[in-house]
Amino acid sequence: MSESIRILITDDHPLFREGVARSLAAEPDFDIVGQAGSGEEARTLVAELLPDVLLLDIAMPGDGGIAAAGQIAAAWPVVRIMMLTVSEDQDNLIAALKAGARGYVLKGVTARELANAVRVVAGGDVYISPALAGGILFEMTAKKQEDPLNELTKRERDILNLVAQGLTNREIGEQLHLAEKTIKHYMTNVLQKLQVRSRVEAALLAQKYNLQK
Repeated sequence: MSESIRILITDDHPLFREGVARSLAAEPDFDIVGQAGSGEEARTLVAELLPDVLLLDIAMPGDGGIAAAGQIAAAWPVVRIMMLTVSEDQDNLIAALKAGARGYVLKGVTARELANAVRVVAGGDVYISPALAGGILFEMTAKKQEDPLNELTKRERDILNLVAQGLTNREIGEQLHLAEKTIKHYMTNVLQKLQVRSRVEAALLAQKYNLQK
């Protein structure tokens, strides 16, 4: 028989914390090794107990769950951290994952869903509540589809438009009444913003997205 998954639960609301503990303790492969009411207490107990999975709330007195996650992940990387929170804020989710959390679950999930999430995280995978995971995927997809030329100022777009027409820096400068050196400076910014290496690539990108004056 495989070893039990050892779990430490951290939440500043005792009634909720004890309810989660009872729910998870009913699973035959779970062992609730401790409970904490703050991030500071969680760090102390992690050092003593070294659980397999640490459940952390975000909104707690003191430094809060995300700060605690970062400190615990750095000091005890073997401990798998899962946030259990009411926060559906995408910034909190991203901050938690950057801090080292391997899971992000919303309070209100069923006992079965929570147990499944704990097993996924304990197994080394990442688990995010489906509703939030869908939101992140949408944001990432939307960002990839954004027109990269939107990052350019009007002046930079004007210059890139002339580059796409085949004009040199000197010719662009004469048309816009700017020094050739100034045009070079603008083009450096354009290349950096578009993340391309040459005028040719920038011109091709401008044509692809139908850049207009």
